[in-house]
Amino acid sequence: MKKKWISFLLLIVLAAVVAACGDQDDGDMNMDGNMDENMEENMDENMQENMDEEMNEQMDEQMGEGEDMHMDHSSSGEVPDDLQEADNPTYEVGSQAIIQNGHMDGMEGAEATIVGAYDTTAYAVTYTPTDGGEPVENHKWVIHEELPDPGEAPLEEGAEVTLEASHMEGMDGATATIDSAEQTTVYMIDFTPTNSDEEVKNHKWVTEEELAPVE
Repeated sequence: MKKKWISFLLLIVLAAVVAACGDQDDGDMNMDGNMDENMEENMDENMQENMDEEMNEQMDEQMGEGEDMHMDHSSSGEVPDDLQEADNPTYEVGSQAIIQNGHMDGMEGAEATIVGAYDTTAYAVTYTPTDGGEPVENHKWVIHEELPDPGEAPLEEGAEVTLEASHMEGMDGATATIDSAEQTTVYMIDFTPTNSDEEVKNHKWVTEEELAPVE
């Protein structure tokens, strides 16, 4: 009888040990599972952050350097009624010239065809677009005849004017400050950018100093 009782106690102890081992295994498995889930979440977050950074960099590259994205490269070719054609321009209408100083990507180094040549005062201006865009600094060029009732040229640096030009989105009607003035011949040109096959028609404006003869 005593042996049976001892055997029974041993069975109970053995069962308790087995149960404890099982609980320990479950705990280890739960810890491993939680660790795996945490590692996966951290990896997902890091991957998402890297993807977001890459997308932002791509968007910045696509937007270009400031005003390029919003510049209307081509125009209708219409000019103000009071704009005077140049009597003896360095680059005659129909001739070719090389663009030395471009206002946008693909402009510098491109070969241009002269569409129009006009004697005027050209202004570099700073303005805030009417469409809520970021301020545009030292935009080149707006001519004297594209300002409403400007008075005699040239206007002084710092003068405040209203723009009646549509070279860029949000330009027409914007209030601008004159950064500099240059009495010169301005040219309207056709050209094919060095980074594109799409021809730009009637681009406004480039100054005589921004062009060079075709060699």
